[in-house]
Amino acid sequence: MNFKLVPMDRSNVADVEAIERECFAQPWSADMLAQELYNDSASYILAVAEDGTALGYAGLTVVLDEGSIDKVAVKGKYRRMGVADALVDAFVRFGRAHLAFLTLEVRASNQAAIALYLKHGFTQVGRRKNYYAAEHEDAILMTLEFRPEEPRA
Repeated sequence: MNFKLVPMDRSNVADVEAIERECFAQPWSADMLAQELYNDSASYILAVAEDGTALGYAGLTVVLDEGSIDKVAVKGKYRRMGVADALVDAFVRFGRAHLAFLTLEVRASNQAAIALYLKHGFTQVGRRKNYYAAEHEDAILMTLEFRPEEPRA
């Protein structure tokens, strides 16, 4: 499947809200998503098919040299087509260039997402008990540290 990654803007909020409702038990509202567009610490990217269909999106918050991937979501019928992989890869590439590390939380039961993050070099560094309280599910805390380049001789 051919798609491109684009910065999320106000015109995408309805599409992203629909993805939220499909993918999350406690989805963010359109207003919450729109507010994030004005958050100087946040960056949201959208995967868009050639016909303009929103396939998935991801969000990153950066404070100083620390990044937190807050959201990665892909519509069900577009999963296992490389969309989430491309979204995560974009933030990992950004992290390698600008950050000391990236961190995220993922449901302990979400083995597909955990495998994706492991593929990108994340490691499990902790567990947040009952993080997803409504579902009584733990979160796995994962981190990817970036090593500064060795000084050149």
